[in-house]
Amino acid sequence: MRTSIIYLLIVVFCLSGPLVASANADEAPAFRLDAGKPYDGKVVMTLSAANLNHLYGYEARLSFDPERLELLGGESGLDGFFVPPIVTKNEIVTAYTQIGDAPGYSGDFKIGTLTFKLKKQGKASVKWESIKIVTDKLQSTTIPVEKSAFAVKGFSDLAGHWAGEDIEKLAFEGIIDGMDEERFVPDAMITRAQFATMLVRALKLDESDATTPFTDVPEDSWYRAAVSGAYAAGLIQGMTENGFAPEEEITREQMTVMIMRAGMHISEGGLKDTDSAGSIPFADASSIGDWAVKDIAIAVREGIVNGRTADTFEPGALATRAEAAVLIKRLLFKWGGRL
Repeated sequence: MRTSIIYLLIVVFCLSGPLVASANADEAPAFRLDAGKPYDGKVVMTLSAANLNHLYGYEARLSFDPERLELLGGESGLDGFFVPPIVTKNEIVTAYTQIGDAPGYSGDFKIGTLTFKLKKQGKASVKWESIKIVTDKLQSTTIPVEKSAFAVKGFSDLAGHWAGEDIEKLAFEGIIDGMDEERFVPDAMITRAQFATMLVRALKLDESDATTPFTDVPEDSWYRAAVSGAYAAGLIQGMTENGFAPEEEITREQMTVMIMRAGMHISEGGLKDTDSAGSIPFADASSIGDWAVKDIAIAVREGIVNGRTADTFEPGALATRAEAAVLIKRLLFKWGGRL
């Protein structure tokens, strides 16, 4: 029986014919893709149709982001035989047919659901590309749908955190990732390579194959392309002539200098310079390195960076992942016209 049904599907979906007539002659067929509220790390996407007439079978094609989503299964909302979804790379194909001489469905109705596991934090999109519809007269047509829906997975360790809202916004934009599938770990330290990667994503720079002078950035490292892109854009320099120290945790003054180089990049040099450390309103301003004074002064003036306390900047202190996220969010809001 299963073999004969699959054979019927193959025959039906190889047919061609005129556009499926709608239940109301004045209204064209319409389709919707809706995302339910995420629950228990999963989200259900619902495929719906309107103004259809005599639907006997269909083949739906969708695309998705396999880095952020994993398809767990699908169901049809209609009586008959449902072909479980087939996944090939980032494409999903699912099909359905009625059995025997049952009349086709007409009107507005749900045609199926797909359940996904949310693998990574941030915005995860699914796009319904097209649908091939077959009537109970065995006439078929393919209709472009081009409807998208998305779900957002949040981090489990940000409740009540001072930077939680900014971190979630950056995750939604795909600028930052968690330390694992559930946690951002906001108070952990951040490395120079990690921060450079955040900046490249935030500014939507090309991850470059450009040559750098850094002998400590291996060709096969996960951060090589991002470091090359940041270097090509003038966002980073080395700790030495030939060393970037990618795995070294970044200090607050190093991070601020890099964020201001990014600001100069997206503001097209529109920031006004200052050379006076006296304009930095912190008791420990004299401990800021000469190479960082100008950038920190501008960052404080523009509201991009605050002190660790009301009175101290703590330039040599190690920056946290939360601090890095907040600086990038402020950068994009002030000069990037985003967030």
